[in-house]
Amino acid sequence: MKHLNRLLVAAILFMGIGVANAQDENNPWAVEVGVNAVDVYSAGLNEDQVRIPAAARGDIFDEYFNANDHWNILPSVSRLAISRYIGSGFVFTAAGSINRIDKLGDLPADDLSYYSADGEVKYSFKNALGGGWFDPSIGIGGGYTWVDNIGFGTANALAGVKFWFNDYLALNLQSTYKHAFEDSYGITHFQHSAGIVFQFGGKDTDGDGIYDKDDECPETPGLPEFNGCPDTDGDGIEDRNDACPNTPGLAEFNGCPDTDGDGIADPQDECPTVAGLAALNGCPDADGDGIADKDDACPNEAGPKANNGCPYQDRDGDGVLDKDDQCPDVAGTVANKGCPEVSVEVIKQLNEYSKTILFDYDKSSIRKESYAALQSIADIMKEYPNTTFHVEGHTDSRGSDAYNMKLSKERAASVKDYLTTIGMDGNRLTSEGYGEERPIATNNTAAGRQQNRRVEISLKK
Repeated sequence: MKHLNRLLVAAILFMGIGVANAQDENNPWAVEVGVNAVDVYSAGLNEDQVRIPAAARGDIFDEYFNANDHWNILPSVSRLAISRYIGSGFVFTAAGSINRIDKLGDLPADDLSYYSADGEVKYSFKNALGGGWFDPSIGIGGGYTWVDNIGFGTANALAGVKFWFNDYLALNLQSTYKHAFEDSYGITHFQHSAGIVFQFGGKDTDGDGIYDKDDECPETPGLPEFNGCPDTDGDGIEDRNDACPNTPGLAEFNGCPDTDGDGIADPQDECPTVAGLAALNGCPDADGDGIADKDDACPNEAGPKANNGCPYQDRDGDGVLDKDDQCPDVAGTVANKGCPEVSVEVIKQLNEYSKTILFDYDKSSIRKESYAALQSIADIMKEYPNTTFHVEGHTDSRGSDAYNMKLSKERAASVKDYLTTIGMDGNRLTSEGYGEERPIATNNTAAGRQQNRRVEISLKK
């Protein structure tokens, strides 16, 4: 009993290590608890093994099932094993057993102690036979056996069969032939065993109760009916096949909803909350002009696409339809695409104001008293939104040509820049300086030179 206790403690420790490792593996483990029987007689004749008298030896498999005369059985738990599925039908098993030898064949023995530790690699035919409860196997292995505290190594060949009661519990019947390597003190023998097998240790990464080996979505918690895959929105369509996995939908739309019921799934429906037409990607067309209401500037009045779905109008009454009118809110002329044309009188008025623009002496900076005139110029220009105006700078003849050219350019640019700061579009203004090249009066008198020092405004050609 003392030796049995030691074996149980060792087995429990071994099982604990195995379970700890199994938690990081994807294949199941199994523990077997059972009994074993040792038979020397049916292991065959081996004259070299001096520990076995001739009377204790028969032919190989002779009286193989003669349990009453030849089997040594300890009436208690005498065999413990732990196994791990390697893959492709192969299983590795580590087993330990104890027994008492009170007969060698037909001869009595002096109640010899028996201990063995074995490693086995077995191949299971269960999957090859289509699964089910019947699980035959064959295998090979090796181990070490002690009889009456004398140890020797063995080479093992085995055959067995498991009968599975469910996915976790089975009865295992096994017979192992153990060939002793040592002739002088080894004992070749059969060891038969019967035990209850409990399979465990399958990996369930996502914790959904379905082992990874059977889980088609092993890293995401799922449902048994979908082989471990989830149905996040609960619409009966698993996420892998659900085009809208987070929104309950219909099978006909691959799991997507049709909120407005127009027969177009929401992801393809540009107006998912309002019933519409397939031709307009699910959007309505209240006026029937072929333009979706969301893109129709006049959704309740039919109109051409060229006019944003509105009927053609002429808001400013200038004879140019709004669709062609570059200035639809200001009356203009047909020749000027619906915008007003700048007349000679307007240019004259602009230049009446420009004559009053004053600069600091010999500089391009505008004096404050000119700001009102510049505001009036800007107000007039804004009345002609498609017209580009040209600001010209001029000087008298005093000073060098180069200096006068530079000063005129700077003054023209200064006027242009100021006009942009009070609301004029800079793209509608250009500027240039002409120095003393274009006098409008004589430079021989002070009055003439003053007229030549000027800013003029013209239309850009």
